Amino acid sequence: MLNLKSIFSLALAATLVTAMPATAEEIIKLATTTSTENSGLLKNLLPKFEAETGYKVQVIATGTGKALKLARQGDVDLVMTHAPAAEAKFVNEGFGILPRGIMENDFVILGPKNDPAKIRGSKTAEEAFAKIAKSGATFISRGDNSGTNMKELIIWKNADIALTFNGYKAVGQGMGKTLLMASELQGYTLSDRGTFVAYKAKLDLAIDYDGGKALANPYQIVLINPEKYPELNHKGARAFSDWLIGAEAQGMINSYKVQGEQLFKATYSE
Repeated sequence: MLNLKSIFSLALAATLVTAMPATAEEIIKLATTTSTENSGLLKNLLPKFEAETGYKVQVIATGTGKALKLARQGDVDLVMTHAPAAEAKFVNEGFGILPRGIMENDFVILGPKNDPAKIRGSKTAEEAFAKIAKSGATFISRGDNSGTNMKELIIWKNADIALTFNGYKAVGQGMGKTLLMASELQGYTLSDRGTFVAYKAKLDLAIDYDGGKALANPYQIVLINPEKYPELNHKGARAFSDWLIGAEAQGMINSYKVQGEQLFKATYSE
């Protein structure tokens, strides 16, 4: 029979085991975009992965440019971003391997509900942007070298609009803060649909332009090349990448909804 001292010792040992931090081999450092965090998707996915595998995922949510920079420096084990050209460059330079497209949503142009620049009905995103610049309306840019910011700059370039018009404001913030600022200033902005849906209840904005396939927003997960940084947790990173393309995770991505709206569409196929 256990005495009181033995019971106390066992309870203390159990507490210490529970409180012990994960070892380096169990931790996976993931650099990803703010949209995957702001939308709540990662909070939905990670507990399941961690419970099934024993790994712990440390999320660094930032713009795509910063995420890829961290990966180039060997500061993370893998990246999940949404800027195809930047990701291709990262892989072609030998820093990334095994890029896998796992999901997509789309970009939308948000603005005041009364649409002062009259962009509704525009045939292209470039036409909508040109109307915003010409109208003198406020446009809030993330200005943070994120995937969303990269897409926005491509649209301005294709529209042949110089970013010197009075209403253009680059704020250097993540998607959530940019949305809140655009709402407060009653300006336009480019957003991924997922973050907008997650924040919609806090915003006085509407989708003033929906470009469909022309504004598709694909997400990839990319491993770090072990030849560049052999000391990273490549085993854990591969385990997470493999899990994300599996039927369970792809199903969870498809079924993830906020306020009844699906935020992402799973896209992986062999």
